Amino acid sequence: MPISVRVNQFNAPFAAVDVPVPEPGPGAVRVRVHACGVCHSDSLTVGGFWPGVSVPRAPGHEIAGVIDALGAGVERWNVGDRVGVGWFGGVDLTCDACRRGDFISCENLKVSGIHFDGGYADYVVVQAFALARIPDALPFAEAAPLLCAGITTFNALRNSGARAGDLVAVHGLGGLGHLGVQYAAKMGFKTIAIARGADKEEFAHKLGAAAYIDSSAGDPGAALQKLGGARVILTTVTDGEAMAGVIGGLGIDGRLVVVGAASQPMPVVPAALIGGRKQIAGWPSGTAKDSEETLAFSALAGVRPMIERMPLARAQEAYDKMMAGKARFRMVLETGAAG
Repeated sequence: MPISVRVNQFNAPFAAVDVPVPEPGPGAVRVRVHACGVCHSDSLTVGGFWPGVSVPRAPGHEIAGVIDALGAGVERWNVGDRVGVGWFGGVDLTCDACRRGDFISCENLKVSGIHFDGGYADYVVVQAFALARIPDALPFAEAAPLLCAGITTFNALRNSGARAGDLVAVHGLGGLGHLGVQYAAKMGFKTIAIARGADKEEFAHKLGAAAYIDSSAGDPGAALQKLGGARVILTTVTDGEAMAGVIGGLGIDGRLVVVGAASQPMPVVPAALIGGRKQIAGWPSGTAKDSEETLAFSALAGVRPMIERMPLARAQEAYDKMMAGKARFRMVLETGAAG
């Protein structure tokens, strides 16, 4: 019988539960999960931090697998299609944001693994509107993290205003940052990696960075200015003070794009933004179509996440390792279908 790894009580250990094979309703499909990435945002379900989240609930919003059943009215998708489902799990199609076509800003956005059971399971049922096609060139385990960490960095960079040849810095070399450097380099930016420690320099160059700045060795903003000042700094870290520490590296019309979900304030001197017309902006992940384009670009350009695989039965171990900051760089759960 299929299993679903669920949160039955907030902040309690996961429970692997035998469940019947779910049936898709109208407009939905059933996906046989092959792989699911383990993301820090899964803690929103585990800890009950998302408003209105209820238990029992299977986390997971980096889902890669194959359609094995279609609900009534589903078109353009077929049994056997390789598909992914990310953070974006569906919309109401009636709010002002949806009426503008800004689906990721839907007032009633459905999030995989929060509003419905996610990918810590053998099967998931999702709305067809939330599906992204996975290219044949991408193995499921490598596609899964691209549906959150990948789309977040790729979509932020391609909407940042930077153009090929511009100096773009990626701040942080973790789960998001190691993908951000690859995307920035493949997009044709002069890519600068910023992280703590001289030991990361070789790794940054392997990812495609043209230069590396050790933020523990001095002022990273000043170091960026010596290189000409950044058109864009993509900050993937989760520390508000560290984010503020790179603002001085922005060039004229430079933009700090925040994708790291820091919970503490970012100390910013307003006057420092006026000269040079500097900006600070955030960027969410994106829609299913954005995910599909992320996957297609990754297959085309050779961008790949660095992953550690574990079977679904070891979900607790994978989650704990991720939460402890010991993942290098993304944990991925694989079901029996992956074999």
